[in-house]
Amino acid sequence: MRAFAHDVYTYPLPEGHRFPLPKYRLVREAAEAEPSISVHPAPEASWAELARTHTPAYLERVRTGNLERRAQLALGLPWSAELVTRSRRAVGATMAAARAALDDPGGIAANLGGGTHHAFPDEGRGFCVFNDVVTALRALRSERAAIRRFLVVDLDVHQGDGTHMCLCEDPEAFTFSINGFHNYPFRRVPGDLELDLPDGTGDECYLAELGRLLPEAVERSHPQLAFVLAGADPYEGDRLGRLALTKVGLAARDRYVRDTLRAASIPVCLTLAGGYAEPIEHTVEINVTTLRTYSGAA
Repeated sequence: MRAFAHDVYTYPLPEGHRFPLPKYRLVREAAEAEPSISVHPAPEASWAELARTHTPAYLERVRTGNLERRAQLALGLPWSAELVTRSRRAVGATMAAARAALDDPGGIAANLGGGTHHAFPDEGRGFCVFNDVVTALRALRSERAAIRRFLVVDLDVHQGDGTHMCLCEDPEAFTFSINGFHNYPFRRVPGDLELDLPDGTGDECYLAELGRLLPEAVERSHPQLAFVLAGADPYEGDRLGRLALTKVGLAARDRYVRDTLRAASIPVCLTLAGGYAEPIEHTVEINVTTLRTYSGAA
């Protein structure tokens, strides 16, 4: 399996800030040690490519560092040149993985980050500067006239409000998600098929609902490519998650999604989305298991 990683793992943050930057370096190092995964540097999404998703005014504010304080608070990250570069490469990684998933015989490729589903056309939110899945989806349509239908399988614990907003008027893009109910974002944007779960939901209930709903999403969307956001944050040890899946349950989730999409001959662009466990090594372990599962090594 081909996987794409950006190479910006540090940038200025206020003292005590808890964004889990070490995760990305640790996941890349672990992926590079896996024989079934071929890691490649991520290209940088161009401003023209980002303009397929985001407004010119927002892109200009990001490019020049003129994000007002309210916007930086909503984003949860202070502006820096490194943040802009990292965010452009995070989008570029999903674009590269989507192309590879369509072209490679295995039909699966990954971004070793990504899943920035809280980014709206005119603002970033929740650690998400640009929306990688929407930008990749629109790039593919521009490049390949025959590729029109997409399924977004969002299994991050937080609802992908930005993605839902971007795709709500798109009849050929179908959004399916399973999220935690009492969690960010607190003002939701409806998706095509979604389920909110109560705090403390564990493996058995989660997997049963996934097994009930994912086949429906596939049947209703008839996708030519699926974007999978395999968030590690439903984990019982995640400090922002509020659900209670075990590592075993998350691995079962990944196998089920992989096998269901494979049975329907749907290529997969995998992103790792959120994960905020303490210690962060638990999130890294979950992410690496996800990568091994989709690469066929687990």
